[in-house]
Amino acid sequence: MNPDLDVLKPYPFEKLAALKAGVTPPKGLDHVPLTIGEPQHPPYPAALATLVARQAEFARYPATAGLPELRQAISGWATRRFSLTGIDPERQVLPVNGTREAIFAFVQAALDRTRPAKVAMPNPFYQIYEGATLLAGGEPLYLDCSAENGFRPDLDAVPAETWREVQILFLCSPGNPTGAVTPLAEFQKLIRLADEHDFIIASDECYSELYLDEAAPPPGLLEACAALGRHDYRRCLVFHSLSKRSNLPGLRSGFVAGDAELIAPFKRYRTYHGCAMALPVQRASITAWNDEAHVRANRDAYREKFAAVTEILAPVMAFPTPEASFYLWPAVPGGDDEAFTRALYAEEHVSVLPGSYMGRPAANGTNPGSSRLRLALVAEVDATVEAARRLRRFIERRL
Repeated sequence: MNPDLDVLKPYPFEKLAALKAGVTPPKGLDHVPLTIGEPQHPPYPAALATLVARQAEFARYPATAGLPELRQAISGWATRRFSLTGIDPERQVLPVNGTREAIFAFVQAALDRTRPAKVAMPNPFYQIYEGATLLAGGEPLYLDCSAENGFRPDLDAVPAETWREVQILFLCSPGNPTGAVTPLAEFQKLIRLADEHDFIIASDECYSELYLDEAAPPPGLLEACAALGRHDYRRCLVFHSLSKRSNLPGLRSGFVAGDAELIAPFKRYRTYHGCAMALPVQRASITAWNDEAHVRANRDAYREKFAAVTEILAPVMAFPTPEASFYLWPAVPGGDDEAFTRALYAEEHVSVLPGSYMGRPAANGTNPGSSRLRLALVAEVDATVEAARRLRRFIERRL
């Protein structure tokens, strides 16, 4: 077996299961999980109807590049959403089976082990960035996201000699777990850094359509390129998905878009990888990318939950003002995120994720995720509000 498998870290939910082992929660309280970022809102029904209507196409092999109609739908959506002058559906768009699969596969295809192979990533982070790096023979470079820097990576803390060893930089905006949004000017600063030091920017934007201010959608990397007049999107790729946007995580449908010089070899890799999207899934995806009404309704549902939950928790917990995604990132009263998580489960039958499980120790030995919790506000509003009330009750008993 590949010896690099032995360097993979336990997944956060494995660690959470071990932390809760042996704990018996109150029998009179239903369990409310605020752990996994899996949307619980109803999936977009028109996409499901298309999937059923096209089910006979499961009898055909799909092409790696996807249907022209799907690439056109993706190109049209991205152009409208990010104010692009256009994106070539033939050369700059590639359908994928969700962002997780595509992120992992891209690192395997892009990393050159024959030279220094650092992959920079926010810390705390989505663990696929790290796992993909380790299995490709690369070295993770953790960029701490602290409150002092708006929970975004501190780019100025990285010396030039380190940037020269970076081959890929991962961004996540809106961020998981922090919900922080990267400003357009910061994207452009990164583009200039990538030009100077010759690395690829891989922007994970799977939460881009979940934002609280309808008048202020989060900017994206391709939008930053277009504002600089870089319509070839050189050195830049974005990863998008229908999982959060359309509540279709099980559809496993997304896309990669950007630099055609990166898309072409990645498509060749995927042809050998054998990960083409099934034709009925492509048809359902076309339906979803072409409709915005259900996405606006989805945002309205999240706004309702954020408003209710923040009102309940603000008197007893400190957290950054929510901007986007469906997470809260509160500080833990008392500071011990693991002890808090275990006791909350034992007393209130509410599951949360310790922030330290999503981070790694920095050079000073401090994990930037420690003393925080990730709360995924994905359940229906009544269950989410009930969890918030129990969480507040739990904290107030300790004040």
